[in-house]
Amino acid sequence: MKFKKTAAIAAVLLPTLLLASCGGSAGENAGGEQGRSLTIGMLGDVTSWASEDAHVGHGLVPMQAPYDSLLRRDAQGELQPMLATDWSYDEARTALTLELRDDVTFSDGVAFDAEAVKANLEHFKDDALRQASQLAALDSVEVVDSDTVVLHLSEPDPALELNLSQAAGLMASPEAVGTAEADTVPVGSGPYVMEVESTVAGSRIVFTARDDYWAPELQQYDRVEFRVLEDVSARLNALQSGQVDATILDATTYDQAAGAGFEILEDYQTDWNGFTLFDRDGELNPALADVRVRQAINYAVDREALVEQIERGHGTATTQPFGPESGAYVDELDDRYPHDPERARELLAEAGYPDGVTLTVTMLPGWDGMQAAIRQQLSEAGITLTSEPVQFANMFGDIAQKKYEALHFNLFQSEAWVNVQQLLVENTLYNPFGSTDPELTGLIDELQSLSSGEQADAVAQQINEFVVENAWFVPLYRLDQVIAFDAERVEVVKQPQQAFPSLYNFAPAA
Repeated sequence: MKFKKTAAIAAVLLPTLLLASCGGSAGENAGGEQGRSLTIGMLGDVTSWASEDAHVGHGLVPMQAPYDSLLRRDAQGELQPMLATDWSYDEARTALTLELRDDVTFSDGVAFDAEAVKANLEHFKDDALRQASQLAALDSVEVVDSDTVVLHLSEPDPALELNLSQAAGLMASPEAVGTAEADTVPVGSGPYVMEVESTVAGSRIVFTARDDYWAPELQQYDRVEFRVLEDVSARLNALQSGQVDATILDATTYDQAAGAGFEILEDYQTDWNGFTLFDRDGELNPALADVRVRQAINYAVDREALVEQIERGHGTATTQPFGPESGAYVDELDDRYPHDPERARELLAEAGYPDGVTLTVTMLPGWDGMQAAIRQQLSEAGITLTSEPVQFANMFGDIAQKKYEALHFNLFQSEAWVNVQQLLVENTLYNPFGSTDPELTGLIDELQSLSSGEQADAVAQQINEFVVENAWFVPLYRLDQVIAFDAERVEVVKQPQQAFPSLYNFAPAA
């Protein structure tokens, strides 16, 4: 049994696995003997290429090179056919029928069909590490014929169609599913195949275009390269030296990149930075069981100051965990907890802590400056912030084992049900202590029964209001994604609710 089967399920976005790149010969997009190439890269390596280990956000993009998904989300956020040409629910929304393409093969020559879909989905449900919640409602997969499958659900899942465009929808060759080799060499039906002889684990991953790929309009390049380049200054240097077509920077390098003439995608916010207060029943920290203490923490932080100090103004202060595009967003909730240390002290005293409380939160490498600023703010309200250094590789397993009372992290803001499913329901990764409330449970059940529209949005907004009022989180700000690229080489379109543009959103410059 591989470790990934026993590790904790990580449900959400990896904002720390930010895409960047430093590759050789990135400037071949205009054509030539070697053809058009794209050089991207990653702040962190892809630890497994097995389709069931795929993630969302930054972690999904490299997987789009070797794998197709059942559905595809376009640059406007709309679902489009991919390996599935049509799909429809029954009246109860517990059976989703997919009609499949009949002209696709995997890179090992095996035909894509309904049996391949069944093998992939069943394996994902049983063995997925990070995104198992995407198929939590899947009960069984029925093969009707070679190009038709029915996904039977134990209960409605408003996010299932979206999930089939994400990690859960990636299709690997049935000959590769579950094998040890899939961890290092992906075998999919996607536009590119891994060039194994040029790929170096932890350094560079090279893909070349498949011949006769079924969707050539999605295959914009002859060669795509990803490289691991963890330091933001090194990523900026690579962009400036012409080794990189596009990369993700941060607020500290924004002005330098813009001043050098590189394009930066504007109005691109997908993640919020802040605390998730896991221990809402006070198992590790009894003070956190009192809503007044959690509210006091929210009043104690100066969000506007953090946006200016940490993000150089490239962000938006907020006190809600749902974003403007989610359907759950409530404008006035962005100001629910104005900076008010005195009110924070009053709430602590009312809760029986006139001398203050201590809050222990995780601290990833490189986040010490940010936490120092937050520590100073909290201290003015009588709250002592203790930082608990963690390594990203160990964090998700530790969360599932209830080792942390609070998490400091970037979490993405997706559609309402996706965030509810990953942040609020019992036994999900970001609710490890199983916090629940009858009112919230009723709202979640109601939202689950609705597909979309104004009624669903209204319920989602009530859920948002509940978690903000009960201070389950301490959101600080929505940060701007700093995606920089050389417009003379590449055209890039941002992807809604995704922290780095999809691979399909890159094209050679005109």
